[in-house]
Amino acid sequence: MKESATTTRPKRSGAWDVERIRSRFPALSEDFGGRPAVFFDNPAGTQVPESVIDAMVDYLRRRNANSDGVFETSRRTNEVIDQAHQAAADLLGCRPQEVAYGANMTTLTFHLSRSLAHEIGPGDEIVLSRLDHDANVAPWMLLARDTGATLRWIDFDPQDCTLDLEQAASLINSKTRLLAVGYASNASGTVHDVRRLADWARQAGALSFVDAVHYAPHGPIDVKEIGCDFLACSPYKFFGPHSGLLYGKRELLERLPAYKVRPASDALPERWETGTLSHEAMAGVTAAIDYLASLSVDFGSAPPEASRRSRLLESWRLIQAWEKGLIRRLMEGLTAIPSLTLYGIFDPQRIQERVCTFILRHPDHDPLQLAKRLARHNIFAWDGDYYALEPARRLGVDDKGGWLRIGLVHYNTPAEIDRFLEVLDSA
Repeated sequence: MKESATTTRPKRSGAWDVERIRSRFPALSEDFGGRPAVFFDNPAGTQVPESVIDAMVDYLRRRNANSDGVFETSRRTNEVIDQAHQAAADLLGCRPQEVAYGANMTTLTFHLSRSLAHEIGPGDEIVLSRLDHDANVAPWMLLARDTGATLRWIDFDPQDCTLDLEQAASLINSKTRLLAVGYASNASGTVHDVRRLADWARQAGALSFVDAVHYAPHGPIDVKEIGCDFLACSPYKFFGPHSGLLYGKRELLERLPAYKVRPASDALPERWETGTLSHEAMAGVTAAIDYLASLSVDFGSAPPEASRRSRLLESWRLIQAWEKGLIRRLMEGLTAIPSLTLYGIFDPQRIQERVCTFILRHPDHDPLQLAKRLARHNIFAWDGDYYALEPARRLGVDDKGGWLRIGLVHYNTPAEIDRFLEVLDSA
């Protein structure tokens, strides 16, 4: 499938150049009260490259119409839709018919949960993780409430915020109908062994759902290798516009009832895409995925003629190598401030088990105070629980303002980390 016409590249350098990467993101050079901002609020939504903005404007200027008409702008819209499904398929490692677009991951998950109610009833069990965002908890809690199914919870180690896999293995049994687990925690940054968990679910005859929202900006996703039945993520977390993606195995998307209006197509993936989609957002998602693929050509060894999937995999290798350095620097800086309470994995030998997201507390300043202090220095970070309700309760901070969360991606720099640590340490 042809790449976005608005994708632009710097001259190939053959080496990672974060400043040239940052130059593609207008927000990173925006003047916020006299100096550029440090965007450490990425887990709630990343900034977007110029090519994404251009693609969305181009759609609204030259292609804006509803789909499936006989006139030119409608035909152009159909092309945008087809390109967006192919791009998402290349990102996730599946077929275009297996990816549905929607408003966001949460809406798509609730839609799916309603359909799965036809497969679940009293006596059945649903296994959830206590380390997940509520978008991967509440839909299944309501599904259990409505069907009479029983909820089972996988606990986590409060010391390093890793899932108790031994307990998970004991919970998944012949009564299990669904396992829902996150790829990475949006609080602690822990990466979970979703392949093993999905395999256990399959052996028990259960379906598996993976929330990949927080992992998607940090590493490659291969739904076939994971072996999951469903996976959801949000493009606005991986440098695109606000939108949602739902992968499902073709046989399941065809078998399960889809709640839609009567005239809507029953073909895949349209039967899961209720109402008129945000076509401009779909154009932006394609551009975001093309941006990611371009990194391997501009700063790696991938040839331009390579498939988008292979270029994406090389880009993720480069991104993860850069982010590992950021993780090490942030780990060293945070552990050097003795007054902080830190959560999650802080062993340098286990960097591959986490992404560059950190949560912390200070005994003398609540998370909101810390976030305000950072904001005065144009360092953007979140306070609260970020909808990670179960982790906040398990760690005893649900009634104490949650945590301060610092989340970095590949456009962040060591200098930004040093600036953040200086302000934090002064507290």
